[in-house]
Amino acid sequence: MKIVADTNIPFLKGVLEPYADVVYMDGRAIDRQAMMDADAIIIRTRTKCNQETLQGTKVKMIASATIGTDHIDMSWCAQNGIEVQNAEGCNAGAVANYIFSAMYAVASRRTISMEDAVLGIIGVGNVGRKVEHMARTLGLKVLLNDPPRAQEEGPEGFVTIDELLEKASIISLHVPLNASSQGMCNDAFFNKMRPGSIFINASRGEVVDEAALLRARPKISALVLDTWCNEPNVSQILIDACDIATPHIAGYSYQGKQNGTAMAVQAVARHFGIKELEFFRPAEEEEALKPKAIPVRGKTQGEIAAALQYNYPIFTDDFLFRVNPADFERLRSEYNYRREFYFE
Repeated sequence: MKIVADTNIPFLKGVLEPYADVVYMDGRAIDRQAMMDADAIIIRTRTKCNQETLQGTKVKMIASATIGTDHIDMSWCAQNGIEVQNAEGCNAGAVANYIFSAMYAVASRRTISMEDAVLGIIGVGNVGRKVEHMARTLGLKVLLNDPPRAQEEGPEGFVTIDELLEKASIISLHVPLNASSQGMCNDAFFNKMRPGSIFINASRGEVVDEAALLRARPKISALVLDTWCNEPNVSQILIDACDIATPHIAGYSYQGKQNGTAMAVQAVARHFGIKELEFFRPAEEEEALKPKAIPVRGKTQGEIAAALQYNYPIFTDDFLFRVNPADFERLRSEYNYRREFYFE
């Protein structure tokens, strides 16, 4: 059996070698020729999987160590007998950590009070739920918009997108990229948004119409972007417009990467009957890397902001990206994974 794997997936090397011939490549270089005689591929978002790259290959299993699947033509794979498994929810904690570090950092820098803040969460799946839980622990008011969940569970607890945009003072996007979400943050979206809001996108860059965002920038009090259109060739104008700009690393925690790799390996093991790896986990982290509790009850905004910046100094990531945006991919591949935290 042959497996082609993205060389930038951590904790993977040496795991599958006893059971398969494993070839490691840069994710962007995994093309049709590389896949031709592979039984399985283990990838990230940089590898495109569609009819053009897969037709005529031996691939029967795709394991993506990422939460998204927009880099994979799921319909074509299903029609052609290729199993696809993603690592849904693997980095939800890391992204939630990023959101609150960014939120309190820009609030401090812009002298924005969080006392009456209303957090609008658009997309309340694995990540959105984690953001909601942390927000409620902080005592923030929360508005939730998730039409699929509202349809399935009933409208109680959810609001329309128009109501959220009218009332939220902080907007955080956590939607998957698909036909309905692509470009959803357009001129009409921003025109409805409450003036002076904080806008955060750590979902997918293509969810936002970047030209519309730039037109709306004067009404936004603080702008935080981790994901961009045309990665890794991102807009310098948009970087300059941000209060915090980072190279798609919101989910890059030690635990998140462990989870993503574990889920990918387990998926391959189940598909090919490798019983020894069906419950695979990378080596347990050292005590110093385990998620850390941050007490927030009864704390002032300044105390919470200081604790968040101590545990994740997000302006360091912002600075390193601004110094050389052309290093987008290197900053991601050489990233020093963060330790996750939670509120109590």
